[in-house]
Amino acid sequence: MDVVIGIDTGTTSTKGIAAGPDGEIRALTSVHYPLSVPGPGRAELDPRQLTDAAVRVLTDVATACRDRGDRVIGIGLSSFLHALVPMDADGRPLGPVVTWADNRSAAQCERIVADGHAKRLQSRTGTPVHPMSPLTKLAWWAEDDPAALRATARWGGVKELLVAALTGGPFLVDLSIASGTGLYDIHSRRWDDEALGLAGVRPEQLAEVVPTTHALRLHADVASAAGLPADTPLIIGAADGPLANLGVGATPAGVGAVSLGTSGALRTVVASPTSDEAGRLFCYALTEDRWVIGGAVNNAGSVVRWAGQTFFPDAAGGEDADDRDAQLLEEAAGITAGSEGLLCLPYLLGERAPWWRSGLRGGYLGLRREHGRPHLVRAAVEGVCQQLALVRDSFDAEGHPLTEIRATGGAAASKLWITVLASALDLPVTVADVPEGTALGACLLARHALGELPDLDRAAALVPTGEPTRPDPRDADFYRRLRPLVEKSALAVLDVVSELDRLAPEPLPGTEKAVGA
Repeated sequence: MDVVIGIDTGTTSTKGIAAGPDGEIRALTSVHYPLSVPGPGRAELDPRQLTDAAVRVLTDVATACRDRGDRVIGIGLSSFLHALVPMDADGRPLGPVVTWADNRSAAQCERIVADGHAKRLQSRTGTPVHPMSPLTKLAWWAEDDPAALRATARWGGVKELLVAALTGGPFLVDLSIASGTGLYDIHSRRWDDEALGLAGVRPEQLAEVVPTTHALRLHADVASAAGLPADTPLIIGAADGPLANLGVGATPAGVGAVSLGTSGALRTVVASPTSDEAGRLFCYALTEDRWVIGGAVNNAGSVVRWAGQTFFPDAAGGEDADDRDAQLLEEAAGITAGSEGLLCLPYLLGERAPWWRSGLRGGYLGLRREHGRPHLVRAAVEGVCQQLALVRDSFDAEGHPLTEIRATGGAAASKLWITVLASALDLPVTVADVPEGTALGACLLARHALGELPDLDRAAALVPTGEPTRPDPRDADFYRRLRPLVEKSALAVLDVVSELDRLAPEPLPGTEKAVGA
């Protein structure tokens, strides 16, 4: 069988699959690596671990394909957004990969917002001004080490790093990753002058932007290590979020994709780059004529994992932690919608959408003596789902209503998560039965680039799903009435938590490690 390999470089692991023409997964592997937190607000990765993991995954999947008698006809790449890494003129890394979870540029971000640049920038670049973005990270570098900023030959992210390592050095980035930098004008298709001025970089320090269907060739050494022909096409691919929509079949109009992993996101596909006046939605490319709008939330499955670590401090990690989470969710399922008057602001790792405000912190409101562990856990699940519902409300406001949801991620295996999500969004939710939706999206986009999948909407028919979970009308009505209180509460306490941060600037022991939980 002719197969395509998809490689998905994530924050804590690189995953690889091989998929046939009908989307059938023929091989699957992954390589894990640690997320380093060397100081308060920092979250970094070793760039060589990322490139080594990509080569290893490629080699392992290609070997499995040969063992099955399959022929690899192409490779597609996916990587996470908002990373930043300094590189020399040949694409070799000069420092760690600063990830989306890194918060060191919070002060620069606040200054850009206060100076009135944020809305204009987001309307042109599609990326909210937030510490996650390369724009604000570079602005931090401009203040911390301006000489290094100017002298560095290449500034890029994970995709630029992988392209250099796998192909031998072309300084290229795909349109999808570029659209998530906060530095690229998605309407005029060029690096944005105002953004570059704030970041302190020159256009020649940034990569050439190419379509997500752009074909490259593997370096001879990489092809040899993987046992692949030297002319095997390598499709540069796109960012993980847009590819996740493709991989779960959420590309037709009105279909939304929800990712429920450690963090979460809600996205839908539109025909052209767009911006919302309120500045609540991002806009990133899938292809030149398909764009993904939506919002990412920092907290999803991580809040239940935190609850397990807090309420079961002596339990082990690994599979025991998964069992512990399942027990907590089963207990919480016995509590009625609304958690008997308990509201959770689940911002353990700060928050992104829909407000894109740094400094948000978690909390419980309405806590009473009769509330127990199940109430606290259910309220946390409801808090995450309400945050995603606020993103859905922004879709409605912009004339992009949703009619159904396809969900994926580890938390999507939980009945409670899906039940609450369906009622909070007031939409039917179907769990996509694919083990690695983003990697599958990389495969499907590569097939599209190779001319074997002309219509990307056909991907929806290739993805197996179960029966939809429909919203409970009473719960949906309750969550709709409760939602304004979520926004009111979160923004009302922002000044208070900011002052708390100033009074206690150092994180609690173990807090920073939770970024990679």
